[in-house]
Amino acid sequence: MNDQLILKFPSHQAYKKEDFYVSPSNQEAYDLINSWPKWIRRTVNIFGPSGSGKSHLTSILKNKTSSLQIEANALNDEIFFKFKTKEALIIENLNEKASEKLLFSLWNIALQDNKYLLITSKKPISSFKFKLRDLMSRVTSSLIIGINLPSDDLISVIIAKNFSDKQIMVEKKHIDYIIKRIDRSYEKISQFILTLDKYSLKKGSPFSLKLIKEVLKMI
Repeated sequence: MNDQLILKFPSHQAYKKEDFYVSPSNQEAYDLINSWPKWIRRTVNIFGPSGSGKSHLTSILKNKTSSLQIEANALNDEIFFKFKTKEALIIENLNEKASEKLLFSLWNIALQDNKYLLITSKKPISSFKFKLRDLMSRVTSSLIIGINLPSDDLISVIIAKNFSDKQIMVEKKHIDYIIKRIDRSYEKISQFILTLDKYSLKKGSPFSLKLIKEVLKMI
């Protein structure tokens, strides 16, 4: 049996629905996005670690309806005008540094105009220490869904896809070796792939198990 794992993925980050790998760790969030507009609540928070697929899910929603997407640290008063012509507002990477008054006002517009609000974050927004009580009331009435740490199958696909994106042909036994020794976090997996790519170029060494072992020690 040929143990070469060759996957033909696009070389750029496409964020297509068919490229999203569904597993028990993200099934609930994926089903929710696909069920739009039949959401039980119009305000949704999807939380999870970096690299867990939150941006991929927001991209799927953007293909379903007219949306305004913005990073939380870029929120400003101009958003109110831009949001008027859209059906959904997507705020990515929300944290507790965001302006509470601005966030509350946007929330109210979404509710008053029967629009949709999707918020992504690293931790559930229900755990945020917002001081504005009315904002906390809005938060508690939202649907909050978490993306769990990846399974072995999901880690395998993520690693294989990243290797394929960089035109690296890798044996399955190498992926199995990495899975058993890398931290079970999306962030650490991304760090490993990036470091391996840069390190191999710097050393001018061909891809090998020895190279993998050296990079695993680095991270």
